[in-house]
Amino acid sequence: MVDDSRAFWIAEPGRGEIRTEVLPTPSADEVVVRTLYSGISRGTEALVFHGRVPVSEYERMRAPFQAGEFPGPLKYGYASVGRVEQGPPELENRHVFALYPHQTRYVVPVRSVHLLPETVPPSRAVLAANVETAVNGVWDAALGVGDRVVVIGAGTVGCLVAWLAARVPGCEVELVDTNPRRAEIARALGARFEHPETVRDGADVVIHASGAAQGLDLALRIAGFEATIAELSWYGDQVVPLLLGHGFHARRLTVKSSQVGHVAPSQRARWSADRRLRLALTLLADPTLEALITGESDFEALPDVMARLAAHPEDTLCHRIRYP
Repeated sequence: MVDDSRAFWIAEPGRGEIRTEVLPTPSADEVVVRTLYSGISRGTEALVFHGRVPVSEYERMRAPFQAGEFPGPLKYGYASVGRVEQGPPELENRHVFALYPHQTRYVVPVRSVHLLPETVPPSRAVLAANVETAVNGVWDAALGVGDRVVVIGAGTVGCLVAWLAARVPGCEVELVDTNPRRAEIARALGARFEHPETVRDGADVVIHASGAAQGLDLALRIAGFEATIAELSWYGDQVVPLLLGHGFHARRLTVKSSQVGHVAPSQRARWSADRRLRLALTLLADPTLEALITGESDFEALPDVMARLAAHPEDTLCHRIRYP
């Protein structure tokens, strides 16, 4: 078995490159994984690629197996699916998911890989980290049976939140976006598509995932009396104004942050991050979610692909990287 690997690095903000790395010799409690697919988390990775992580967030924004430091050079990513080449007998030749950057082969502790359910194809499992974020967002939003739920922003996480909410009995779910091409995906996920200009006010729960200040402004305008707005967007170093006049106080609205780094408080007493990720992997058995894979490229093209997606993200949800 060769002991080298190739990895995607952000050499400097706005420029990526492929580098060759020598793998360490695995210990008894480690595995060697050969990557089959990885997924580009378009929103977060675009901010990282452009060097827009605030200095105050350098430590909190570290990926589990990140190498290097913000703003670069660094190796960043957290959606890798592969086959175990070497490790305990019960894991060898099994398909696994790991929170690892874009790299052809890597060595990680056994505890850091998660077996894919037999019902989940490896190519779809690149969505696992996004599903985990969406699950946490739904928990934080505390939506209930029969609620009218408005999800603003039909990116990957917003689409997954809408898909989860549509499976709560009696929920009426609207997915709002400025891109009309998201309408077909909304229908496939069980939600009604709305343009920002046509969505009705009076929502029971609003979940904002557009990453744009205009989306948060819309969330404040359409939330019903004493409703909660769960904020799933991450803005990097962008300053976001909040319209806290008008009816914000009269309607007693709540704006609540959601972030996947910690399990939602409502579940934290019983749920670990590992249990939450296992749930996310199980949920990926639904073939409907193939609609969220909007493109695929070879690993060697990653420097150009990342630059293009970061500059023109409009038509991309999850972009899958295919490995040799």
